[in-house]
Amino acid sequence: MSSGIDADIALDAAVVLTLGMNRMLGRGAGVAGRGAQALAALAAGRAEARAAALAEVESHERALREVVERNARIAALAETRAKIGAEVALPRPLRPDEQTPGELTAWCAATDRALDEAERRLSEHLAAQVSTQIFAVPAEGLKAGTAGSAPPPAQDVQRNLERIMTRLLPDAADEERRAVAEAARLLAETGTAEEAEGVLQEVRLRIQAANRGVEERRAAERRRAAERDAAEQAEAERRYVLDSITAAFEDMGYEVRPGFETLTAEDGTVTLTKGAWPDHSVRMRVEDAHVRASMVRERPAESEDDRRVDVEREREWCEAFEAARTRLADAGIRSDVAWRLEPGVRELPVSARARQTGGRTGQRERHRERHK
Repeated sequence: MSSGIDADIALDAAVVLTLGMNRMLGRGAGVAGRGAQALAALAAGRAEARAAALAEVESHERALREVVERNARIAALAETRAKIGAEVALPRPLRPDEQTPGELTAWCAATDRALDEAERRLSEHLAAQVSTQIFAVPAEGLKAGTAGSAPPPAQDVQRNLERIMTRLLPDAADEERRAVAEAARLLAETGTAEEAEGVLQEVRLRIQAANRGVEERRAAERRRAAERDAAEQAEAERRYVLDSITAAFEDMGYEVRPGFETLTAEDGTVTLTKGAWPDHSVRMRVEDAHVRASMVRERPAESEDDRRVDVEREREWCEAFEAARTRLADAGIRSDVAWRLEPGVRELPVSARARQTGGRTGQRERHRERHK
């Protein structure tokens, strides 16, 4: 072991999945239920029990993600419904709690059908809105016709327009809907069936373009949601590691407090001290998939005896870190030491607080000297 370490860490699948479940359920991070069973089976070497528990965790986590996606779609359609003033029923969002994975999956299947129907009705409502606006006043072009060609019946044109308009996704942007409506209004200037069909073809093309825009925005929102989820998961995992490290060392008699430099543990930096260590502490930082730690002095070493004590404290810290690694493994945190520095190899650095205090003390001494 060493007084300076850099360890790679990895979370067990049961921890990762359970943290994701806890986030989606709005609970605090912590391993519970089947996740805890999977970890217990791992520690006991019971591969079959672990596989069964882990499979249930995976199934539950997957079902919860499906519910979150449906809830997001419900919210998006509700926003569209309000925007276009439609009276279309939507399913209520589900707040998952005690449901089994099977119950959650069944809800998703039923909700998909209801949402598809709601989206269809919203599109129909939007199509009827545009069609009514265009045909509210009889179009002279649709009545008059031109020599040698009969005008298309207005009712047929309206039916064709409404049928085509139902293909427009209801969450098209305002400018996209306006572009479609502007093309549709050209029907008022047509006098033949051929002209009307040409305008309807332009409407089809603009609807296709609008729908592509909708699909691109939906895909972008899914990417943003995935990025948010990944960031939240990474933060939950970092906090879990930090909390587990804190608990492990506190159980061994250490005091774990925020790092002096940051005054907060939010960035993953903590300081480990002990009652029997008046002159020593350990600075530890959890960042990404790494744990970095090093022992420091709270005041400069002044004698060989100080350096002898340094080596003793380093050895004590090394043993404590190895014991902590065993405890962390039980919590589903695997650590592989990538770099180490053996006790006594180098002089311990002095903490930033001690350097700053020393600097201020020197400034006060110089100030007194100048005013004697």
